[in-house]
Amino acid sequence: MNSKINKFLGAHVSVSGGVFKAPKNAHEIGGVAFAMFLKNQKRWVAKDYDEKIIDKFKEKMKKYNFSSDYIMPHAGYLINLANNDPEKWNKSYNALVDELKRGEQLGLKYVNLHCGSHLGLISLEEGCKLIAKGINDAIKETKYITVVLENTAGKGNTIGGGFEELKTIIEKIENKDRIGVLLDTCHTFDYGYDIATEKGYNKTFEDFEKLVGFKYLKGIHLNDSMYGLACKKDRHESIGNGMLGMDFFKRFMNDPRFDNMPITLETINSDIWKEEI
Repeated sequence: MNSKINKFLGAHVSVSGGVFKAPKNAHEIGGVAFAMFLKNQKRWVAKDYDEKIIDKFKEKMKKYNFSSDYIMPHAGYLINLANNDPEKWNKSYNALVDELKRGEQLGLKYVNLHCGSHLGLISLEEGCKLIAKGINDAIKETKYITVVLENTAGKGNTIGGGFEELKTIIEKIENKDRIGVLLDTCHTFDYGYDIATEKGYNKTFEDFEKLVGFKYLKGIHLNDSMYGLACKKDRHESIGNGMLGMDFFKRFMNDPRFDNMPITLETINSDIWKEEI
């Protein structure tokens, strides 16, 4: 057992009323980390931040003692850089650049992005190339922020469920200092990595180190899974109420490889987030 646990826990909190509401919402559930949306996640465009909003966000970060090291904003759900329709790809690209610029305006370090889906219209390899092109170009249009790719549950034609797929994209990124990975524990299990058993847990993270590398790991979404191993369903569950079981969470919390990074809940009942944390 690891006697000194350096885990920074929080949840994906609401920004209803403005992004500056996030630090208070995270603080109220006992979080020292948080995830949030930078704008409406189901719309392409949003009003630019004005100075007042930016200042207010920074002021609340200070008031509630949050460090940007442990904040992992989530990009909008509509972005799909693996779409080979040029018009739709450009829409996704512009939306990503907007998200990255918003993150930089707020003084944040990361933006978490879903890899996207090739929609069955092109090969996986072509999809990975399109994603990498979008990230490379977006990095050039922004100053410093890191794009953090989230692994998926493998539903449909989504990319990034397997560690090999994440590796393929990372290999194509020119500025390796500005790319990272976020692992969602529900997605990892649902995709087919048996992190519920001790043997499977050890093998999964050995494979992750070999293929991707812990140096790229920037954060975790800590969720239980409603359905079984390799179900490919992406249905989150409250901690200990799903198929992962409490032994997994104990193992995870005592694993120093996951120290000093934002670990955020996206479990299904926000009323018990405080208790879960």
